[in-house]
Amino acid sequence: MVQAGQPKLACRRRIGVIGDIHTEHEVLAWALRTLREREVELVLATGDIADGPQHEAGVARCCELLRAGGAHVVSGNHDRWLLDGEMRHLPDAGLVAEIDDVARDYLRGLPASIEIETPLGLLLFGHGLGNDDMATLYPHDHGAALTDNTVLQSLLAEHRYKLMCSGHTHRRMVRVVEGVTMINAGTLLQRRDPCCLVLDFEARQARFLDYAPNGATTAGPEFPL
Repeated sequence: MVQAGQPKLACRRRIGVIGDIHTEHEVLAWALRTLREREVELVLATGDIADGPQHEAGVARCCELLRAGGAHVVSGNHDRWLLDGEMRHLPDAGLVAEIDDVARDYLRGLPASIEIETPLGLLLFGHGLGNDDMATLYPHDHGAALTDNTVLQSLLAEHRYKLMCSGHTHRRMVRVVEGVTMINAGTLLQRRDPCCLVLDFEARQARFLDYAPNGATTAGPEFPL
């Protein structure tokens, strides 16, 4: 169920989506620039700004870039864990005391999910599934992996959304489950095929754009919407 007071946006043509960031500020700068060049109306990001190879300095820089770029960002589980001091034994985990007040306040202000009115219907945007930042859906999930996914089934039972977009798994995906288009934007982590995504409602296409080590952009896979 969507929380009261959830942010709501609207888009007529194209949305740019950035997956889990994990302190990769150089790739984030590329993604924001690449999406601006595609003239998207909105830029969305699936969060998980924290915990990555660039550590605390990367968190601050990513928050700065997202704010300056006007991105609409949801909170990821790593952002929540950083603020709450949880799971700090994980590789690349940072400490909240080591980020500045501006970045800390930015992370605290991120919503769990956002709704976007699109020409194809209402889109629910979150880190995991909706407000649950730990819920998952993988490209290979079928059978019991779908029917036993209580968060997914609860959202499908609302019959409210035509599209759901998330991150968390780092697995890019566009698939239809019970009439709802389920999208995963992937990640910016350089060790995991960094990419960004354009949802083009005029062309009814989801287009992934891949990041090359030299900062170039190459065409990734495309899927119908």
